[in-house]
Amino acid sequence: MKKATIPGGFVPVEVVIQGMLDNNVYLVDDGTAVLVVDPCQDADQIMAAVGERTVGGIMLTHYHSDHTGAAADLRRLTGAPVYATAEDAGYVEVPKGVDGTSVPLHPACPVDVRVADGDVVRVGATDWTVLQTPGHSKGSMCWFAEGADGAGAPILLSGDTLFCGTTGRTDFEGGSDADMRASMERLAKLPHNTLVLPGHMRPTTIAGEAGGAFARWGVAL
Repeated sequence: MKKATIPGGFVPVEVVIQGMLDNNVYLVDDGTAVLVVDPCQDADQIMAAVGERTVGGIMLTHYHSDHTGAAADLRRLTGAPVYATAEDAGYVEVPKGVDGTSVPLHPACPVDVRVADGDVVRVGATDWTVLQTPGHSKGSMCWFAEGADGAGAPILLSGDTLFCGTTGRTDFEGGSDADMRASMERLAKLPHNTLVLPGHMRPTTIAGEAGGAFARWGVAL
């Protein structure tokens, strides 16, 4: 199991890397509960990383199986609610493949809470704001939160919307160049020191993408 700690955020974050596409599975721990983001494929491995802590929620940034493969098992093992957007929830509950990829279908997983843009979700003691960011899939979302005392950087859980230096593909079903550009314009307005935790590759910041992902879409900070 590849596991690492990611410094800089207002709450501690660990990452477990899983699957053929080196997916980042994040464990965001605010001291009262752990938020698990995009459980890829091995719930037992994720539970080993969680240890004795309480899982307070399972966040799915979008429905693609490399981000949801362990969601059903993790939900069963923890009793934690699964969050997805209404647009993508149906594909989590009735799995749908992604054309042009070799990622196997994930097991069907109930979605306990369908969220929409602007919703605030409390996991443990942390309030996360839902930002719907279509472009990679119609229902892609990010979650954003910042510490009340200003210590440590805000955090954006960006899934396959915003990566270090680039963005998610827009040529899959439900993808859209126009939607992705609009999502980049929205994310570029977040605090520049926001720690961006993407579904693949290394973390970045909003400021760090001024000449990277945002520039690729003609978006200025």
